[in-house]
This record gives sequence, C-alpha cells and structure tokens, in this order.
Amino acid sequence: MHLRTWQQEIIDRFPSIVAQHRRFILKAPTGAGKTVLASELVERFYSGKKIVVLCHRLVLLEQLEKALAEKHNVRKLSVSDKGPAFEDYDILLSTNMRAKEVLLDAIPKADLIIVDEAHRVSPNGTAYKKLLDAFDKDGKPDAQFIGLTASPERRTGDQRDQLNLAFDAIIDCANIESLIEEGVLVQPVYRPHFVHDLNLGDIDISSGDFPVSKLAPAIIKSSMIDYSLWSYKEEREKLTIPPISAWFCADVSVAEKTLEKIQSAGIEAAIVTAATPIGERMKLLARHEAGEIEAMVSVGVLAEGWDNPHCNIIVHLRPTLSKVLWGQSVGRGLRTAPGKAQCVIIDVSSNWSTFGPVEKLEWSLWSHRGSYKQFVNRFNWIGEQQDGEEGAATYLLCKNELPDSKRCSHIYRKDAFQDDTCPVCGTYAAVDIYTEQKLGSTLNENGLHRLFFDRVPKVFADMDLSVWSSLGSTAWKTATEDEQVFLAFCMAFRDVSGEPTQTESDYWNIALEAEAKLRGYLVESKIQIVARPEFNLSLIADGMFAGTQIRTLQAHYGISLAGSMFETHTREECERKYQKAIRITERLAAIGSSSRDNLPYFNAADHLAAQSSR
Repeated sequence: MHLRTWQQEIIDRFPSIVAQHRRFILKAPTGAGKTVLASELVERFYSGKKIVVLCHRLVLLEQLEKALAEKHNVRKLSVSDKGPAFEDYDILLSTNMRAKEVLLDAIPKADLIIVDEAHRVSPNGTAYKKLLDAFDKDGKPDAQFIGLTASPERRTGDQRDQLNLAFDAIIDCANIESLIEEGVLVQPVYRPHFVHDLNLGDIDISSGDFPVSKLAPAIIKSSMIDYSLWSYKEEREKLTIPPISAWFCADVSVAEKTLEKIQSAGIEAAIVTAATPIGERMKLLARHEAGEIEAMVSVGVLAEGWDNPHCNIIVHLRPTLSKVLWGQSVGRGLRTAPGKAQCVIIDVSSNWSTFGPVEKLEWSLWSHRGSYKQFVNRFNWIGEQQDGEEGAATYLLCKNELPDSKRCSHIYRKDAFQDDTCPVCGTYAAVDIYTEQKLGSTLNENGLHRLFFDRVPKVFADMDLSVWSSLGSTAWKTATEDEQVFLAFCMAFRDVSGEPTQTESDYWNIALEAEAKLRGYLVESKIQIVARPEFNLSLIADGMFAGTQIRTLQAHYGISLAGSMFETHTREECERKYQKAIRITERLAAIGSSSRDNLPYFNAADHLAAQSSR
C-alpha cells in the first residue's frame, strides 16, 4: 500500500512511540487518512494479535469493518452478543455501548485498543470509564490504548472528565496547512456572512452551547436560510465542476425549511438525520457521492464518519460555541477529488468570525468550566487578529443594501481587494468590525500580553527588592479573593518552566507540574482560593497598576515575583512561561484550591502528609 508522507513517518516512529507511551492519541485532520494508518499499524505491528476497535456510531463501524476485513478476521459485535471474546476472530469492532460483558472480557485479552473519534472519550462517563479502568487494572502490560481524532479536545468543566485523563500523550501527525501544500487536502475558501437579524443574545448558554430548542426557532425567524441559499446559488455558478454540497443544520425543523428552499430553487436535494434508517441513509449518501443529489441537508450525522471527496461546497447553518463541531464539519469538504481544487465554505452562522479558519484552530487537552464563554462574542477571532502584536489584520463588514432589502453582510479582510470593495456585491459600504463592535473595549489575552511585557520589567527595575521580598506572607494573608488570583498568576509565571515543548501533552505536563507546586504552597500556607464562575483577565491587568481591585501591597509583591524572570530568562522563555501561567491561573480560579484538593496531579492530603514526614 502506498502511504502518504505523514503516515510513513508515523509507521517509522511507531516502535519508539509505544516504547514511551501506553495510552496516546494520533492527531491528524479530517481526510488525512487516519483509518488507513490504523489498518497499516495493525498489519505491520499487530498481525495475528487480539485487537478491539471502538467508535460511537454505526456508520463508523461500517467503514472500519470495510477497511480492516480485507486482511483480517473481523467480528462486528451485536447488541445481543454474549460469551467470551475473540472466539474465531482477531479483531472485535463495536461501539462502547454494545454487549458490555463481551467488551469487558476483551479488554484484558487485547494487545491493542483503538478508539476512533477519540475526542468523544469521556474518562468519567459510564461506558468509557469502565473500559479505561479495566485497561488500567487488567490490561496486558505491553498493550496500547490508541485514540484517533482531528480535534483532541473535550469542552467540559468537570476535571474528572478531561481528555488528558484518558490519554497520556498526543502525537501530532499532520496539520491541515501542510496537507494542503502536499495536495492531500484542498484549500478551503471561506464566504462568511453576518446575519444581522439572527438574535442569539437572549439564549441561555449555561449548558455550554446554544440549546437547539431555542436556537432553531431563532434561525427560522431570521434570514439565515435565505442568506445561505443566495450565497450558494452564486458560488455554485462559479464552479467548473458539478456542485456537490453538504448543509449542516441545527435541527430537523431548520433542515426541512432549508430543504424546501433549496428544492424551490430547482436544485436536487435530500435530507438525512439521526432518525433516517441506516440503510436508507447509505443509499442517499451513495446517490449524493454519485452526483445524483446535489445538496445533502443534514442534522448531526455528517460531521463525523462521512466521506464524500466530491463535496466542494459546505454550508454552515449551525451557530455553535464548539470548536470541535466547527472543525469537524468544515473538514468534511477538504478531501481531494478529480477536478476539485478547493472547497467553498459558506458560513452564515458566524462560526468563522468566532473561531477562525479551521486550518488555524488550536486545541487544548484541558478546559475550565467557563471556556466556552469567550465564543459568545461572535467576532471573537476577528478581535484576536486585530489585537495581534504582529501582522495585525482589520476585517470589514459590508452593509450594502441588496435589491431584496437584505444587507450584503459579507465579512472580508481590509486591503485584500482593490479599493476595499466587497468581493461579493462589488460596492464599498463597509464598516470596521473591530471599531463598530467595540471589540477593543474588553481586555483580551493579546491586550494583557502587551501590558504585562511592557509594564512588569519597568516597575521591577525601580523596586527595592530588600523590602518587597519579605512581604510575601503578609501579601497572601491579607489578600482578597481577587488579589489571590493575581498573586497566583505571578507565582505561576515565576515557577513554571519556560522550556519549549513539542506536543500538547508535554506542554500540559509542565503546566500541571507547576500548578501542583503552587497548590502545595497554598495548602501548606493554609490559603484557600474559592472557585469562581470565570477568570477575568482584568484582574491581572489591574495588578500591573495597583488599581481598584488589586491593592499596592499585593500588586508590587506580585510584580516582584514575576519581574526577576525577565532578568534571568530570554524573551522566548518568558513568552512560554506567560502562556502557561495564564492557563494555570485560569484553572486555579475555575477549580479553586483547598486542603481537600483531590486531582489526578495533586492530592492535598498526600502532600501535607509528605511534608510532615520530612
């Protein structure tokens, strides 16, 4: 089998990877060829051995069975299966919810366990927790637990349910931009519109995303579907090959309304949802791939496990606070096919302006409970671009009124087109999004970064350290809850390593080691930090000036801790220390700290016992 460059590199590295790690994720973009890699790993390193392959959807099982059955004796587990595992077969395929007794019997016998779409693994969930516990307790010492995913992130505030508790390393296999350069994937071309009459402000997002029951009526009431069809009809005419599109909708009511609009335009379309029988679904998708159905409208079934390389337009009608959902769905259109040079991404959900292009997405192994709140601002990514210290970018929003009385509402970059005219409607009637939306009025990470690196060295240079270095105990004991967070940030910046890391797993191992040290200091000093709903960056900024929230004693003592790092470390090291310190403080503020801490990387009782025995 001819392997792609990144696949061959992983094959070559695999013996050293398994020598270092027992549970790890292989991270590669949608369409890169993770299933092919898994099949090749099985062929080369686990031939004749016992293997369990898990995924959460039946359609994924079908794909995996097809890929593996060519060379291996495969059994797809049914719901009613009983008895011992691996009778007359070597590879067991299943969802994590099927025939649990057989699965639990298979885990201790398996030489390899593969989990597809591994971002779905819930280390504290009912099904996966049992399997993980069985692997840890009874699994073969030389067995591996491997996850496959394009988006290694679980957006949850439960610290018992973080992805890094299921896997101890992330192996970065390939990224979208490099695969585009190699011709493995096609270039995404974005056409984002801001639908001004879509009202999301009154929707309760305490669950971590827009609840569909409230989101769907808001979409139908707005002009979002009209915008999507207008954009689509224009983009399909530009193609030199037949248009094949996938439409991602919030729920069935939105999908049905969208289907009605598409068909009324004379375009062959169909709909698939989770309720569509698997046999009917496969027939519809086959017709779509063959070009018999131009537009496939979907609800919750195409974002994962669906592969139609001929799809050249993605239409996103699902506003979300989830990077995973945005990245997974757009990634479905990036596969290569004959004559296909690019994939047009029509986004009327403001996901592009919220998260940015999928090829620029960054992932985190840990998240705090309020991490999704930054995405409530539907221009979050655009604000980050203008606040960037290098290559700052300004984005414009076209307000030209169209013949049907709708606004153009296309979003495009300033200086990208002649005279800054809108590439969609050809007029100049645009406003600067950053200025109009007042994106600079709320301090973000880029703004704090500039302030910290400018202010701390200057203040530190004028300090009498003989005075401030002796005031630590007083500063902590008299600190308010806000001041505790500020001091924790300064101490984290001082203590965390600034060494470079190659993987996200290494990054978080270093960060959590420093967090554990900080928690140790707090419990030894009998300092309790109360968990708060969110971490406000303005607390750190306020401390730079001894302002209204952080008083002079705490502000100057904190700066005395952080300032010395600029004299003993390079700018690059301080940059890395700063980024980790933000994440540590964010977690500490969200989780809190007390003598009852019982986290995977720090147990307060054990720490205090160890200290007392010295």
